[in-house]
Amino acid sequence: MTLHAIIVTFLLVFAFNLAPAFTPPTWTVLAYIAVVHHPARLMLAGVGAVAATCGRMMLARCSTWLVRHRLLASRTIENLDVVAEQVRRHERMTSGAMLFYAFSPLPSNQVFIAYGLLGLRLRTLALPFLFGRFVSYSVSIFTASEISQRLAVQSLKTRQFFGAYFVVGQVLTLVAVYLFTRIDWRALIADRKLKWLR
Repeated sequence: MTLHAIIVTFLLVFAFNLAPAFTPPTWTVLAYIAVVHHPARLMLAGVGAVAATCGRMMLARCSTWLVRHRLLASRTIENLDVVAEQVRRHERMTSGAMLFYAFSPLPSNQVFIAYGLLGLRLRTLALPFLFGRFVSYSVSIFTASEISQRLAVQSLKTRQFFGAYFVVGQVLTLVAVYLFTRIDWRALIADRKLKWLR
């Protein structure tokens, strides 16, 4: 990859991962670049993983700065702090869970938004996410490249990224984040009862 291609790819992936919703999955973007432009596969996966990690870290920070500190009510913050304390006690488990999650192609925006709302240190997530995404992106890029070469596929339709399932999935992601802030975590953790904040 040329320096120009690396910069453009990094900025594109970073922007997609900074956005809280309604952007195509990063692996599809990287697969598209791999099929159309044929860059070095591991280089592309590395650039994508670093850019995605930086974008998600910034998304989590924005969730802390803009939502937790400015938009959430004090009672909601106190409720989320119950979860934050549990996460602090099990940082290794959290890192392991993130590594397992990052190996998958599942969207991660809701995870980082929720983590940012908890106001926790991001180093617990950064390295596991970076490594996991590098592996998953490498697999996606290699698979897409091999299939395109064997089937002589020269292009992918951008509109395929924005089908009805994609839109529904993103809406459900935002709903999940909202519900995360409305669960009474003290009641759930202490009493094993699912209640909603009033």
